[in-house]
Amino acid sequence: MFFAFRASKLFCVKPLTIHTCKLSDEQAAKLQAALIARNWKPRTVPYARFAFESDKTNIVFYESGKLVVQGKGTGEFVEFVLEPEILQQAKVGYEAVLNPDLLLPRLGIDESGKGDFFGPLSIAGVYVNEAVINDWKDKGIRDSKNISSDKKIAELARMIRETPGCVVDTVVVGNEAYNRLYSKMKSVNTLLAWGHARVIENLMGKRYQMKPAPVRAISDQFAASKTVIEKALMTAGREIELVQRHKAEEDVAVAAASILARDEFVKGLAKLEQQFGMKFPKGASAAVDKAAKEFVEQRGAGELARVAKTHFRTALRAQGLPEPAKTEWRKR
Repeated sequence: MFFAFRASKLFCVKPLTIHTCKLSDEQAAKLQAALIARNWKPRTVPYARFAFESDKTNIVFYESGKLVVQGKGTGEFVEFVLEPEILQQAKVGYEAVLNPDLLLPRLGIDESGKGDFFGPLSIAGVYVNEAVINDWKDKGIRDSKNISSDKKIAELARMIRETPGCVVDTVVVGNEAYNRLYSKMKSVNTLLAWGHARVIENLMGKRYQMKPAPVRAISDQFAASKTVIEKALMTAGREIELVQRHKAEEDVAVAAASILARDEFVKGLAKLEQQFGMKFPKGASAAVDKAAKEFVEQRGAGELARVAKTHFRTALRAQGLPEPAKTEWRKR
């Protein structure tokens, strides 16, 4: 049983204007019947099994099983029709009540550039509290991999940095430093662990700005063993709980960190392009191979370490060197 106080009132959540979820065939049929009974106006939408509209809300159920509710009446429809009659659960508006951890003061850590041949490795950390989380409602904070526009990344990064109460830190490892570190550590995961630990330590050095103090740091689990980051943590970083999990970007603090990290990577790559007067494609692809080969032809192989991560096989191909045989990966 839930009390009458809605979480949206308690935590000042902005009105819901879009909601998506999956429905079974049985639930979809029940919803369609409910809309017809309420005299909703049917409409035609490509790839939709059915679609209806009212004066405040549009509803589309797609062949894929995805339901989209959109419009000013979304919150009311979800709360009083979809959840009680179709889904038979109360979730929207009660997220913070059902999962209090969503509002805990915490650090989110993420990186960008790990899979990019050209450009730096950037790691970012973000402190959030309840006020920051509420401020970001409906502002599009999500995993940076789901944001294709560099301009949008920059806008969101600026918004994150300017949010009152939010504390951030970034560590950008330029290519020459990256290659030196990799030659010593011999492992991308070890290098990442060092970077994550460094950001956590830097943020904990700013904890006097954090009200209340963070109770944990959340990071993606990029290594098979969770101890990789734990071993790299320094004194201050060991004062809080470290949580590592797959798909950590689903947490708003980690998603914000991913945006800051991507913004730093994009800016770092742009500086290299300006410095060397050529375009460096992102990622690792045929276009990247072509650009790497052109760079070596123009600048020489000795310059490659200034703009790229030289342990990538792309570096060997760019220099016309043979690639070692690939080792078949087997789960232990």
